[in-house]
Amino acid sequence: MPKETAVYTHGHHESVLRSHRWRTAANSAAYLLPELRPGQDLLDVGCGPGTITADLAALVAPGTVTAVDASQGVLDTARDSARARGVDNVRFAVADVHALDFPDDSFDVVHAHQVLQHVGDPVAALREMRRVCRPGGVVAARDADYGAFTWFPEVPVLDAWQDVYRTVARANGGEPDAGRRLVSWARRAGFTDVTATATTWCFATPEERAWWSGLWADRTVASAYADRAVDGGHTTRERLTEFGEAWRRWGAEEDGWFMVPHGEILCRV
Repeated sequence: MPKETAVYTHGHHESVLRSHRWRTAANSAAYLLPELRPGQDLLDVGCGPGTITADLAALVAPGTVTAVDASQGVLDTARDSARARGVDNVRFAVADVHALDFPDDSFDVVHAHQVLQHVGDPVAALREMRRVCRPGGVVAARDADYGAFTWFPEVPVLDAWQDVYRTVARANGGEPDAGRRLVSWARRAGFTDVTATATTWCFATPEERAWWSGLWADRTVASAYADRAVDGGHTTRERLTEFGEAWRRWGAEEDGWFMVPHGEILCRV
């Protein structure tokens, strides 16, 4: 099996986990929820801090959720989150989605949220997800599409931020415009029954704008992304500071509105 070759663009800075901890099954996996039943075994690939994981575990109980991530540190956070919520049907393991350490036909549902955009070979990853999914099961994936991010009012510096982010993500081996490519990747991975949908996150209230702009302002100057952007020669610290300030200016706009579109696929095995 191939091994992971991409570098995770964001890293696990507090500003990154601040975003990840906001995610729930309702706001990030609604397309999957009608497929879930009590007693199913579910694999959550790239579980991060585990907020979606815990929601999924509650829905499939007494079935079991296996939550995997490439980072042991973030798995510890996810384990603590499940414990705090009293969720006891989740097990955790470090794993590479390109080479999952599970037998064929191990799970009824295999789920990945915001994962395929960061991996070196998303088609191989989907093949592995298909391999460990039982006949009659479903493989589900949802990814943002950075090239389709839209905001108002127009802040020209954010256009430059968008270009730099996409350049850095691709230099790290990922594909930031993954949302529009999910169907193509699934077909290349051998799926023939694929349902494609799209949903968005929208940040428009003062509280939403402050949260979204603040975490991106911090991520832009202080996360692993910032180091990789500069060390890779894609921009400068000074330019990143300008990007962070532009994020905060947008967040202070009374008419501010930001849309994050996502592609989604349900692939039946």
